[in-house]
Amino acid sequence: MVTRVTTSGNYSNILANLLIAQQRQAEAGNKVATQKNGQNLKDYAKSSELITAMRTVQTRLEAYQDQNKLLTDKLATQDTALVRVADAAQQVRQLFNEALASGRVDTLVEDVQAQLRNAAEAMNARYGGKYLFAGGQVDTRPVTVTALSDLTAGPPISSFFQNDNFKVTAKLDESTTITTGLLADDIGTAMMTAFQTFQSFNEGAGGPFNGAMTNAQRTFIEGQLASWEQIRSDVTIQAAQNGTNQKRLETIAEDLEIRQNSLAGMLGDITDADMAEAATQLQQAQFSVQSAAYVLQALQDSSLLNFLR
Repeated sequence: MVTRVTTSGNYSNILANLLIAQQRQAEAGNKVATQKNGQNLKDYAKSSELITAMRTVQTRLEAYQDQNKLLTDKLATQDTALVRVADAAQQVRQLFNEALASGRVDTLVEDVQAQLRNAAEAMNARYGGKYLFAGGQVDTRPVTVTALSDLTAGPPISSFFQNDNFKVTAKLDESTTITTGLLADDIGTAMMTAFQTFQSFNEGAGGPFNGAMTNAQRTFIEGQLASWEQIRSDVTIQAAQNGTNQKRLETIAEDLEIRQNSLAGMLGDITDADMAEAATQLQQAQFSVQSAAYVLQALQDSSLLNFLR
């Protein structure tokens, strides 16, 4: 049997080979340009379900990371505020010690009131425009007292705290949830009660604090030192608990980063191209295109039409 060879048949075969070579060249060129084995999931048909699952986990981890970055800043702001409240308590105690040492109380009331304002401002600290220690009432100033005289005007201490009982919790990862919210009344009730005690004495028979210290005033101030030390200690403990949350957050952030890097590596093993292999494939594809084009040109030159002209 003799196989018939025709010019049109040869053209068809060579053109088909040229198109295939051009397609391979384009695919190899895309692989080199993007450094990826494919452009979409259909290019990874065998691994598409695994890739989808990995990317879902990546998205969830990124959400935790973004939330935890904001929470890190929030806890740092809370720490600053708590330290400021503790410092106010320490300063009141220092003022009392200085008064006892000097025997003078000339500016004691004004100095103590300044520390009241410092503590109230700290408990009214905000993050992102929201009050930190207001519970769920984030748009309401949680501490309304502004002067020592407010505390002895009649309303109970509780009336100066406008926070509710809601304590913010945060899910740091799939298995870790912590309570990050602190409430102004938990922080400041004992302190405001001590400020009230001081002002009540100042307005009572043993006051006012002015000039040389009396024996009654000395006895009173000496009796208040332990209370203010306890207040400072309690607020410091709350700051330490906030610090513990900061440490847990830092540890989990490191774990999330490790998991993200591990996932990225696993995805890269599937989607990232071997650049040495891709470059070789591109060279081979280019050679195939050039070869097919050369054969096509040679076929055109050998056509009977050239001899009939």
